[in-house]
Amino acid sequence: MRTTALTQSQLQPLTTRLGNTSVFTDMATRIAYSYDNSRQQALPGAVLMPTSAEEIQFIVQWCNQQQLPLFVRGRGTGTTGASVPIAGGIVLSTERMDRIIEINPADRYAIVEPGVTNQTLQDAAAAFGFFWPPDPTSAAYCSIGGNLAHNSAGPRAVKYGTARDNVLGLRAVTGAGELMRSGVYTTKGVVGYDLTRLLVGSEGTLAIITEATLKLVPLAEAKVTIQAVFRDIDSATQAIVTLMAQSHSPCALEFLDAASIDMIRHYSSVELPSEAGALLMIELDGDKTQLAALAEQTHGLIQGTGLLSFKTADNATQAKALWATRKALSPALRTLAPKKINEDVVVPISALPKFVHELQQLSRQFAIPIVNFGHAGNGNLHVNLLLDPDDPQQSAQVNGCLQAVFTLVLSLRGTLSGEHGIGLVKRDFVAQELDPVALRLMHAIKRQFDPNAILNPGKMLPGLSAATLPD
Repeated sequence: MRTTALTQSQLQPLTTRLGNTSVFTDMATRIAYSYDNSRQQALPGAVLMPTSAEEIQFIVQWCNQQQLPLFVRGRGTGTTGASVPIAGGIVLSTERMDRIIEINPADRYAIVEPGVTNQTLQDAAAAFGFFWPPDPTSAAYCSIGGNLAHNSAGPRAVKYGTARDNVLGLRAVTGAGELMRSGVYTTKGVVGYDLTRLLVGSEGTLAIITEATLKLVPLAEAKVTIQAVFRDIDSATQAIVTLMAQSHSPCALEFLDAASIDMIRHYSSVELPSEAGALLMIELDGDKTQLAALAEQTHGLIQGTGLLSFKTADNATQAKALWATRKALSPALRTLAPKKINEDVVVPISALPKFVHELQQLSRQFAIPIVNFGHAGNGNLHVNLLLDPDDPQQSAQVNGCLQAVFTLVLSLRGTLSGEHGIGLVKRDFVAQELDPVALRLMHAIKRQFDPNAILNPGKMLPGLSAATLPD
């Protein structure tokens, strides 16, 4: 870990422009901003907390002049090391840029700064009868800027799409220090290249988002929560395929495998059938008068020899009790395997049965417990390798197991990340999914936005060999 702080003399231009209360070089602050929700950590030389796009532009231009790396950070909830300052330099936190600039219910959009938390936006939009679809687990704390940087989603993506699908326009500062705006305020628009969708998911490697125009969706009149328990994985995964083939998509469809259920039994008071081999949490939303019929229709679609129980919540209290099963899993995992590896991957829905069975085989082959759960409605599973670093056999096997998981995902026409991003921890695997031409074009785009490569260096894209560089 780097330990050298930048001096006050070096930072004087920034202190003059931002003020003393926005520039930090003390060790406590540098440590606090040296890590995210991964196990990666590196000390920055300084931490900056700007409050405007103009201040961010000044910072970027100064870092270009000084040839200092610049790492942008929201609330640090990312799991791939994307905001960790691995090259020292500067951490720029957007947490003080937390204004909701406008909520326009007539045209169904909100304009916000990147430091607004997801939950703050949801509460503000709900007052007008709307919501913003992305709902990651960390919604109460994570920021909109971070959601956009990682293209974060959550359970509702199965019906309403990811962050990228729900952004109309952006204001940003490029790595060259230029202010730009992309996108529209309307739901349709095809003028020029779609730079908005390019910046969403780029993990701060191209530009720093300073303002976002977000698509709002009317809140559903009502919602029903269902817990369906199955005898085995085949029954549950077939139910997923069946449900996703219907005209009325669930607004959430979560999957837990047998290993997940066993963990919940041991680490919580939730009661489930003893022979349970898989579980689905199903949420439907829509017209209040139609939901009872939709729940009954759902029961009929998945009823069969593999369905052990089907519980429908009649009120919010019962819904919370049913979701307690799913929410009990993460604490159980942290208790059993605090140093587990959590891989966020996606496969086609039709490939889920084969995928889960093959993961069970890999667990046996490498002698590493694997627990699978996640957003089954779009094939996005969180594959948890319950690594015990003190077990020499597991430590020797874990890299081979991880590689086998990724090879399996790609063989099923899947992708290596669904919503957690690439950051540092998956960077070296990217070339297995993207071909050399695609990578070369991505590096060329990076150079156009960030010619001196100061923004989040070492993240997201693997390096190019001399043979693939353009002349």
